[in-house]
Order: sequence, then structure tokens, then C-alpha cells
Amino acid sequence: MEYITHSETETEALGEKLAPRFRPGDVVALYGDLGAGKTAFVRGMARGLKSPNRVTSPTFTIVNEYEGEIPLFHFDMYRLGGADELFGIGWDDYLARGGICVVEWSENVETAFDGSEYTVNIEKCSEDERRITVTEPAR
Repeated sequence: MEYITHSETETEALGEKLAPRFRPGDVVALYGDLGAGKTAFVRGMARGLKSPNRVTSPTFTIVNEYEGEIPLFHFDMYRLGGADELFGIGWDDYLARGGICVVEWSENVETAFDGSEYTVNIEKCSEDERRITVTEPAR
């Protein structure tokens, strides 16, 4: 599925609209350059999952947890050197907790994924326009 958004607000709204399709245990792998809108998309997902929390980028904390209808675990892999570091911070434990794991900078930890994840590629076409491609896992 491909979507075009024309503002950060529209990117958030798309995350909110798509959030109900994700189920406990799902992994959502986000791809996109710096400033593409990955965190905005996650803010929308959190809103769609009825989270009362303020969503911020977990660049320095590695993972932020948000309560909601389904817990949302928001990872930022920008500073990690690979999948081994992800497993070192308890990736398996997060997967087992029954929330949705959404991962920014997924390209840094791709070997941690098993093919059952959703992929969301956010491409910055212009200052305001984003092309967002969502690929569902083969199930």
C-alpha cells in the first residue's frame, strides 16, 4: 500500500489510521532518512492505540514504552551497531510482552527480523511531501 502525505499532521493521521491493523506481538520496521517523519508516524500510531502518553524519539533511551489498548514499544536503533546490541537490551523480552514493537532505523538491525514484520518506508519527496509504503508480512 502506498500513501502520500503533505504535512507532519497528515503523516501522524496515517499512523493513527493504520494502528488498528497491528496486533499484539507485531513488529513494525520503519525505514527513512533523518527527518522523514518516522517519529510523527509513531505519534499517530500511539494515538490510534489510545495511548495517553506524549511520544518522543527514543534516540538516547533506545526504547520508550507507551500504554494504550495495546502497549507500544518504540525503539530507535540509530545508535546501535547491529542486531546483537538489540538482543542485548532485551529484544526477545519485548517481543514476548504482547505489545507492538515499532523500530526506527530498522536497517541497523535487520538481521533481528524474521520476515513476519510489517515494513514502513517513509521517503521524503519534498519539504512537505512524503511517500509512505506499507508492506504487510506474508502470513
